[in-house]
Amino acid sequence: MKTKKKSNFIMQGSILAAAGILSRIIGMARRFPMEHIIGDKGNGFYGVAYEVYAMMLIISCYSLPLAVSKVVSSKMSKRQYKSAERAFQCAMIFAVAAGGLTFLVCEVFGDFLAADVMEEPMSAMALKVLGPALLIVSIMGVLRGYFQGLGTMVPTAVSQILEQVFVLIGSIAGAYVLFGYGDKVGALLHNEDYAPAYGAAGASLGPVIGSAIGLVFLLFVFSVYRKGMKRQNMREATQKADSYGQIFRLILLTIFPVLLSTTVYNISNVLDIKIYNSVMVQKGLADIKAYNVGVYSGKYRVLVNVPIALANAMCSSIVPVLTGLMMREEYAQAKDKIGQAMRFTMMVAIPSAVGLTVLARPIISTLYRGEVDMAVNMLHIGSISVVFYTMSTLTNGVLQGINRMKIPVRNACIALIIHIVFLYLTLELGVGINALVYANILFAVIVCVLNWLSIRKYLRYQQECVKTFLIPAIAAVVMGIVIGVASMLLSKFAGNVITMLLSIVIGVIVYFVSMILLKGINEYDLKKMPGGKVVLTVAKRFRLM
Repeated sequence: MKTKKKSNFIMQGSILAAAGILSRIIGMARRFPMEHIIGDKGNGFYGVAYEVYAMMLIISCYSLPLAVSKVVSSKMSKRQYKSAERAFQCAMIFAVAAGGLTFLVCEVFGDFLAADVMEEPMSAMALKVLGPALLIVSIMGVLRGYFQGLGTMVPTAVSQILEQVFVLIGSIAGAYVLFGYGDKVGALLHNEDYAPAYGAAGASLGPVIGSAIGLVFLLFVFSVYRKGMKRQNMREATQKADSYGQIFRLILLTIFPVLLSTTVYNISNVLDIKIYNSVMVQKGLADIKAYNVGVYSGKYRVLVNVPIALANAMCSSIVPVLTGLMMREEYAQAKDKIGQAMRFTMMVAIPSAVGLTVLARPIISTLYRGEVDMAVNMLHIGSISVVFYTMSTLTNGVLQGINRMKIPVRNACIALIIHIVFLYLTLELGVGINALVYANILFAVIVCVLNWLSIRKYLRYQQECVKTFLIPAIAAVVMGIVIGVASMLLSKFAGNVITMLLSIVIGVIVYFVSMILLKGINEYDLKKMPGGKVVLTVAKRFRLM
C-alpha cells in the first residue's frame, strides 16, 4: 500500500525544491560580498578550484543520495526493513572510502590539478582548503538518500539550508581575513595575484564549515529515526534479509550508472574552463582569462543555477516514487507522476528564464559592483538554458527511476562530444567567453531530445504539451512584457534594488493571474503546491477562479 508521503511526491519535491532554491539564493548572496572582497579575479581562482572540487564531489558522492533512496525505497516497498538498513550501512562504507580517497587526491595532487590540468596555478590553495568537505559531504549524501528513500525530504531540506547559512558566514569571514594576509604576502613577493588567491582560499572555508554543520544536524535526526527502525527490524527478525554482499553489489550496480551519468553530465563545466584557458593562453590572452572565468562562474552561472535547483529537487523526489511504482508494475501511475513533475518544473523554469532575461541588468547591477555588461550579455544569451537544464535533469531522474540506468550515460556522452567540438570551434572563431554559454545551451538541448526519445521508447510515454509548455510560455511572455515596461519606468524614479524587487513582485502576480486565466493551473494543482491554498483563496476573492 502506498504511503501518503509517497503518493504526494509533488509536495515532498516542493519542500526540497523550496529548500534548494533558498540554498541557491543564500549561495548567491555570499557571492556578492565575496566579489567585493576578492574581486572578479579572486572569483575566477575560486571558480576554477570549485569546478575541480565539484568534479571530485560527483565522483565520490553525487550519486549517493539518488542511489541510496532508490535501493531503500525498493526494500521498504517490500517491507524488507532489515535489508534497507543494510543498504544504508553498505552505502556508508562506500561514502567513507570514496570521500576519503578524493579528499587525499585534492590534498596531494592539488597543485598538479590546478596548474597542469586547469592551467590556473593560483587556484591550488583554494582547492586544498575545499578537500575536507569531500569526505563530509559524502557521509551527508548517504544520510540524505536514506531519508529520501523513507519518503521524507524534510531532513534533507533543513540540512541544506543550515549548510548554506554557515557556508555564507564561513566564506565571507574567511575571504576577508585571508585576502588581507595575501595582500601582505603579495607585497613581499611583488605579485598582486596572491591577495585574490588567498581570498579564494579563505572563501573555500565556507563549504567545509557549512557541510560539517549540516552533517551534525543529519546525525541528530538519524539517531531519532533509528529507534523506530530498530523496532521494525525486530518485527522482521524471523524473515531472511539480503546478505551484505548482495546489498553491496546492488548499491554498486545502482551507484555506478548514476555516477557515470552525472560525471559525464557535469564534467562539461571542468572541460569548458580547461579548453577556454588553453585557447586563451594560445592566443596570448592569459592575463584576462581569470577575470572572464570569474564573471562566468561567479555571476552568470550562480544566477542560472538558482531555478535549476527545482529540477534537482524534483529528481530526488521522483526517483524513489518511480522505483516503487515500477516494482509494482503500476505503469499508468508512473506516467502520471512524470507528467505532474514536468508540469510543475516547467511552471517555474519557463518564467524564471524569461525573468532573468528581461531583468538581467537590474539583477546584476544590484548584486555586483563594477563593470556588469559582460555578465548581463551572458544572461541575455543563456537564460534559456534554465529550461533545458531543468528538463534534462528531470528526464535523467525519470530514466533512472524506471531502471534504465545506462541510457542517461549514453545520451550525456553523445551530447558531451558534440559540446566539446562546438566549444573549441567557437573559441577558435573568436567568440570568447560567450562560447561557454552557447556550448552549454547546446549540451542541454541534445540531452533533452535524446532523453525524451528514450522515455517514449521504454515507457511509451506521450508528453502533454499545452498545459506543460505552451500555456506557461504564453503567460511568461505576458509577464516579460509587463515587467520589461515596469522596470523601464521604475528605473527612472528608483534605484536598482527597488526596481528589481518591485519588478519581481509584479512579475509573479502577472504570471499566476495569466496562468489562471489561460486555464494552465486549476484548484487541484494549487492544493498540491506549498502555499497553493493561499493563492487559491486570493484567486477566488478576486473571482479569477
